[in-house]
Amino acid sequence: MTNVADAAGLRRAEIRRVRPTDAGRMRALRLEMLADTPLAFLETIAEAAARPHAEYAARIAQVSAGTVNAQFVADPGGRLVGQIGGMAHPTESRVTLLYAVYVTPAWRGNGLLADLVAAAAAWSRECWRDELMLEVVVGNDRAYRAYRRLGFTDTGVRVPHPTVPGLRELQMRRRA
Repeated sequence: MTNVADAAGLRRAEIRRVRPTDAGRMRALRLEMLADTPLAFLETIAEAAARPHAEYAARIAQVSAGTVNAQFVADPGGRLVGQIGGMAHPTESRVTLLYAVYVTPAWRGNGLLADLVAAAAAWSRECWRDELMLEVVVGNDRAYRAYRRLGFTDTGVRVPHPTVPGLRELQMRRRA
């Protein structure tokens, strides 16, 4: 368990790999993520809401074990309050791509993001990948600053946003 402070005071959240039994809670968190930060993720809230529960369950089962894809959650009991995904980079064997990074607003600014990144980094090292990479929408200064505080550096690489024409993302990296 990790101690983190939220808006209501000190509470505990377990940082752990997602389990197949988390599918319903993961769906709820996914819908929250898309409502809160729609440009940061690769689907709309309508698309996510229309997806059958069986698809969520299959996805969660896939990322709950193995070395290619993983998802970690912050679980205080009840609703999940954060998540981070990681996957083996398709062309760089020593790199883990981080994706779908999210912390519920009431739990932001208290170290929970650092704990989620640490869990993904530990998994990455166990899989013999010693570098982390992520992309942030250009202009999302809050996320950019948070990742800088966690040791990520801007590589200077800019890529088009995968779903919103005209937006760009910047690449950041750090040691796992």
